[in-house]
Amino acid sequence: MILEKKNAVVYGAAGAIGGAVARAYGQAGARVFLAGRTQRTLDEVADAIRADGGTADVAELDALDKAAVDAHAQYVVATGGSLDVSFNAVAVDVVQNIPLTEISVEDFLAPFNGICRTNFLTATAAARHMTSQGSGTITLLSATSAKESRHEMGGFSLACASIEALVRSLAGEVGRKGVRVVGIRSNFTPETYPGVTDADVAPLIRDTLLGRLPRLAELSGTAVYLASEAAGAMTGAIVNLSCGAIID
Repeated sequence: MILEKKNAVVYGAAGAIGGAVARAYGQAGARVFLAGRTQRTLDEVADAIRADGGTADVAELDALDKAAVDAHAQYVVATGGSLDVSFNAVAVDVVQNIPLTEISVEDFLAPFNGICRTNFLTATAAARHMTSQGSGTITLLSATSAKESRHEMGGFSLACASIEALVRSLAGEVGRKGVRVVGIRSNFTPETYPGVTDADVAPLIRDTLLGRLPRLAELSGTAVYLASEAAGAMTGAIVNLSCGAIID
């Protein structure tokens, strides 16, 4: 139970990635605070955590709303006594498969504005409490698009690169106050899209050294490790889960 006695917040906890990370945190002993827009699906994840012997709390909120994010972070501290782990898995709309020379400015900037806004709001809300208590881990989610030259990705590549820059910048600000900030750069994870076959993602698989794409359990397991004391010397770092599509 490497996260025992830790309070972990997962934003976008009703999604495939957020739900998997929330369940993994619960299995590792953390008290998990699930946040997202849809109460019904949040409750399903919370029920799964409780059925597995864990503790879960549910809050319906918009992680693009600063007042809501700040109020929820305060609620976590008031309820659990601390805010120890923050993970953002919020999904935003992305327009793709249009050349950059043809995409509108609004469609290009939409994922950048959405992803940057929610990650900035949740990370800084957590950081304010964590620096006060002198400990905590903030984990942000990026993707291989941050480093690759695959075309017609719209503004998603820009958004992912910005998340990695935010990891480095915030880590530099809060590290001396006992707070770690890390990122996970994952390749496309087929389990997050039911019905996707290897044939559908053959070009992505061909680009990897392992000849496959990452598994959801590998992503959620990495999130647990990063939040644990075992990763205590890591900050400002981006963990590469691209299966070798990106070489660091």
